[in-house]
Formats: sequence, structure tokens, C-alpha cells
Amino acid sequence: MAKPRQRSIKSHASLAGHPLHPVMIHFPVAALMALVASDIGFLLSGDPFWLRASLWLAGVGAFGGWIASTAGIIDLVTVPRIRRLITGWSHAIVAVVMLSLASLNWLLRFNDPSAILPWGLAVSLLTAALIALAGWLGGQLVYEHAVGVDVED
Repeated sequence: MAKPRQRSIKSHASLAGHPLHPVMIHFPVAALMALVASDIGFLLSGDPFWLRASLWLAGVGAFGGWIASTAGIIDLVTVPRIRRLITGWSHAIVAVVMLSLASLNWLLRFNDPSAILPWGLAVSLLTAALIALAGWLGGQLVYEHAVGVDVED
């Protein structure tokens, strides 16, 4: 049985019709995923370069993620059809937990760069897992609920 045609859900946080949230998340996600590799680099080599790289990646990932999340929050609270989706709330909750952990990770490293082992690496791995979950939920919003997608009528 064919699925009924779905209307798209327009983003309120957009520029020229393009939703901002999916555009803004790429750099923070890349930084937080590279953070895992950087932590492993330090674990394997002991080279202090990886401590500095990890501090920067953690900071870019955390701060950039909070900035990107503002566009998502705007859509969540201002678009009624998104607000009614459990997937939207699940995505937001997972993202807030993930960004809170990323911020904690940066603070741990800022105060003591050698805190990378074992807690920094553990938090980086947990953050990466939550990024994957948030990304999967975000994909459901786009592909199953047509959030921010133009659907032909």
C-alpha cells in the first residue's frame, strides 16, 4: 500500500527558504567526531600536540553545537507541526544532553589538559554515540516527516 503524500514542514529558522540548522551542524559534528581520533592519538603516542588539538576540537564542537542548536530550538518552539512530533522532542533532548557532555568535556580539558585520560576519552566516546543517535533522529525528521524539505504537491 502506498504511503499518502505528505506536506512539508517549513522551517522558521531559514535563509532564502533553506533551513539553517542542518547547515550549521556540520562543523561541530566534525569537530566532536575528530575529538575521538585526537584522544586516541594522544593515547597511542603520548604526544602533547594531541592534548592541544583535543582542547580546540572540544571547544569548537561544544560552542559551535550550541550556536547551531539555536536554529533547531527556534523551529521546535515556533512550528506547531514540529512541536507535535515525538521525534522532534527526542532529537532535541538527545542533542541537549550531548552538547552538555561536550561542554563538560571542554571544561575538563580547559582546566587540566591531561584530563584526557581516562575521562576525556570516555566522554568523547559517549558524545560520539549521542551524535549518532541525534543524527539518526534528525534524519527521521527530514526523511519521514519532511521537516525543512520541499515536497511536490
